Amino acid sequence: QVQLVESGGGLVQAGGSLRLSCAASGSIFRIDNMAWYRQGPGKQRELVAVVTSRGTTNYADSVKGRFTISRDNAKNTVWLQMTTLKPEDTAVYYCNAGVVVTPYRAPDYTYWGQGTQVTVSS
Repeated sequence: QVQLVESGGGLVQAGGSLRLSCAASGSIFRIDNMAWYRQGPGKQRELVAVVTSRGTTNYADSVKGRFTISRDNAKNTVWLQMTTLKPEDTAVYYCNAGVVVTPYRAPDYTYWGQGTQVTVSS
């Protein structure tokens, strides 16, 4: 059984910062890509940022230059540092991970965190 547990959401004023964390635990051999998604009110879930196991990162255009994704492979943890937050960043943020539970198996990307609310006031 694999669990992803997120923390760090909250209420912040526009221009402020927040740092989200997501720790994976359970029967894990290794983790492939780790990513953050978000779903705003009345919107579809969208990819915010992704980091590979080697540290290569990619970001949605809307957060480039403001958000930074990072990970610690030894701790199976991924972070999302968010700065210069805008009201349009308000959403529930979810982490996702491609978990390999046994060697030679493909990563399973069905693992999601429970979501953490980020609210940015204007």
